[in-house]
Amino acid sequence: MTTVTARSPASRATHRGGGGTFAGTWTLVGFMVRRDRIKLPAWALGIALFTLYYTMAVRAAYSTEADLRGVTQMIEGPMGALLTGPGYGLDAVNYERFFVSGYGLYVIMLAGLMSILLVSRHTRVEEQTGRSELVRANVVGRHAQLTAALVVAVIANAAAVLTATVIMVGVAGFAFDSSFLFACGVGALGLVFAGVTALTVQVTEYSRAAAGLAGVAMGAAFAVRAAGDVLDERGSILSWFSPLAWPQQSAPFVLDRWWPLSLCLGFAALTAAAGYALSARRDLGAGLFAVRPGPATAAAWMRSPITVAVRLQRAAVVWWTLTFVVAGGLFGAFTTSMADAFDELPETLLTALGGQQDVVDGYLGMLAIMYALTVGIYAILAVQGLRGEETRGRLEPVLATATSRWVWLGGHLAVVALGVLVILLAAGVGTAVGASVATGEWTTVGELVLAHVAHTPAVLLILAIAGLLYGFLPRLIGVTWVALAWGLLTGVFGPVLKLPGWTYDLSPFEHIARMPLEGFAVLPALVLTGLAVAVAAVGMAGFRRRDIHSN
Repeated sequence: MTTVTARSPASRATHRGGGGTFAGTWTLVGFMVRRDRIKLPAWALGIALFTLYYTMAVRAAYSTEADLRGVTQMIEGPMGALLTGPGYGLDAVNYERFFVSGYGLYVIMLAGLMSILLVSRHTRVEEQTGRSELVRANVVGRHAQLTAALVVAVIANAAAVLTATVIMVGVAGFAFDSSFLFACGVGALGLVFAGVTALTVQVTEYSRAAAGLAGVAMGAAFAVRAAGDVLDERGSILSWFSPLAWPQQSAPFVLDRWWPLSLCLGFAALTAAAGYALSARRDLGAGLFAVRPGPATAAAWMRSPITVAVRLQRAAVVWWTLTFVVAGGLFGAFTTSMADAFDELPETLLTALGGQQDVVDGYLGMLAIMYALTVGIYAILAVQGLRGEETRGRLEPVLATATSRWVWLGGHLAVVALGVLVILLAAGVGTAVGASVATGEWTTVGELVLAHVAHTPAVLLILAIAGLLYGFLPRLIGVTWVALAWGLLTGVFGPVLKLPGWTYDLSPFEHIARMPLEGFAVLPALVLTGLAVAVAAVGMAGFRRRDIHSN
């Protein structure tokens, strides 16, 4: 006997479309906030702590105006523009202007990263795991889930605005109006990449690829902004083609312009609208680009865990490699301009870069460190992808075969390690070619390539730490980001903040020789590699003994 259930008016409206396409949005907002009751406050607190640290560290390191004026020269000129953006107000610098010009860009990028992960998690991940289908079986409209994710992104960025403002005004003692403008710039950039991710999640049916595309967009925005800011100390026309430049062009504590933030809001609305339009043109769970069905049986070369790991990492490595070749060529091409701009730098920074005679080598060595830190992001994301394989139930069928846990995890870590080497090699080739074209000197190509590859052991240690956490405490893989952030702190901002010597020893990146400024040191590379292997082995041992967690 067949039972026919009558649909409610709201349900019929949902299936017809129209006004019902947003049905259930606020219920989903409540669900998402409930699920992220720890992650959302953690992100807001993290942005607040990042702001607190740099506002207070600058005061502690440079207690007088003379000290502050001296260190300001480090972030002036093309080198400063490349790493931090246009230096508004540095001619009459104070602590507020120095913080915004020196570190504001990285606070802004944190909000963008938060939005990318948030929107991807609540849209594409839900579809990929099949939970969206269960949700949509209720009175939930087609656009409700995306809308709810964007609403939660607005809430998260509003929390970041609030906490950053409280820290800058209540703790650091900065002026409220300008502090609020800077904080709103942080939130506005977060909304930009929420909109970008709303677009990328429609393109592919895999969450990792969707977040990766949004990350590539952020990397491209950074490169365009850097190139534009190097051309002019207040930002050239090229700078305005990058969303990352818009909050900086509001110039808090100097010009206090609100109108550049309208570009952020307009771009966020435009990309979100494109995301809605594209979502109506695809099926639930699918992407705009259909995945080709694979063969009924695997090819002979894919019948081992290691070759499967190669297949899973192939797309990510290709995209990272192409990105780094282009970025390396771009920043390498500025070598001559950087050398010309270093003539008037303070002695402290010149010493850190190798002195007046070796300033070009110091600049290229700094690029190698920056690339290595960025490749560390790939390594951590790859291990977090293994966590996704486990929680989505795809690991258990693999381990039900003759594949051991040791081989599965070890094979994946080995493939990611190879990917790290390939990406750093690509960065070295791109930088070497760009620098050689700019300087006309081609005899140092091999040395420049080696300068980038030499940082592989440091990145492998970051990968091993992530593998260790995955083996014992998989929910805490995100703690590895602290180690990477520490490397950024010491490698890029250490000279400015006058950090004590022992803080540098805690970063694996500081134990690698800064080629081409220094000669390659074999012993530290061997020690770091051995330590990475040992830590990874301990992580694999822990993985063999813990339970598998799947949905």
